[in-house]
Amino acid sequence: MIDYSAALAVAAIVRTGSFDKAARALGVTPSAISQRVRLLEERLGAVLIERGNRTATEKGAWLCRHVELVGMLETDLLERLPGLGDPLAGPVTLDIAVNADSLGTWFLPAAAAFTRTSKALLRIAVDDQDHTADWLRRGHVVAAVTSLEKPVAGCKVSPLGRLRYHATASPDFIARHFPDGVTAAALSRAPAITFNQKDGLQQDWAMKTLGATEPGPTHWLPSTQGFVEAALLGMGWGLNPTRLVADHLASGRLVELVPGATLDVTLHWQVSRLVSSRFPELTRAVLEAAREALL
Repeated sequence: MIDYSAALAVAAIVRTGSFDKAARALGVTPSAISQRVRLLEERLGAVLIERGNRTATEKGAWLCRHVELVGMLETDLLERLPGLGDPLAGPVTLDIAVNADSLGTWFLPAAAAFTRTSKALLRIAVDDQDHTADWLRRGHVVAAVTSLEKPVAGCKVSPLGRLRYHATASPDFIARHFPDGVTAAALSRAPAITFNQKDGLQQDWAMKTLGATEPGPTHWLPSTQGFVEAALLGMGWGLNPTRLVADHLASGRLVELVPGATLDVTLHWQVSRLVSSRFPELTRAVLEAAREALL
């Protein structure tokens, strides 16, 4: 049998980030929380909580997702049989993985619309759209905005549309680094701006537009809004979503490296079938926001 008091303790620690806060949430002492986690880890022969930052290990994440799924089923049952009592785990928290540019342009209105009508809480993680599906496969999240069209096991897929990107830089940057025009050779010497090691948009655009096969120098900047600001300040060139740079392009504060040479990224919504049936309003909110914002 699963020790649900211990499983709830692990999930509460991950949710609150603290043994003390988890104890208050569950109405027990911190020592009781510690003992439950220790005994469960000894029983499983695996560490479930990283003690330094109070995050779940891979096995701990699987346990937390199970607790959340049980919580969904419990909430559903209590709506039909309220005499059974109150949910033990409190509000359900839905873990979602989203790419940074979606989060910075269109996803938050969807999240806000969902929370206005649902008691569920959201925990949003950020990763590249080519990698968010891995979070689903590992059981770390129950839904994701992803570039993957093929459904992950146990998930439903809905197309969202295309997020369009423009390769932009400041007029000063263009004048300094491309005095004779934007060519593959000039691009190999001009500093780009890259979100992180998973970000291949700049190289994809360079290959598609100019046939450039070798990446040039780059600044590393893991911030969607910072990307735009860095381009405005002349640090480098980079791919930015239309919504974030349309006004800057119209005013001339930013210019396209190659006018009209855009790059589209097709996105999909993948969600656990259990979550899809229990919280259909989440998918409705995401699809509605995507229809308004994406191509």
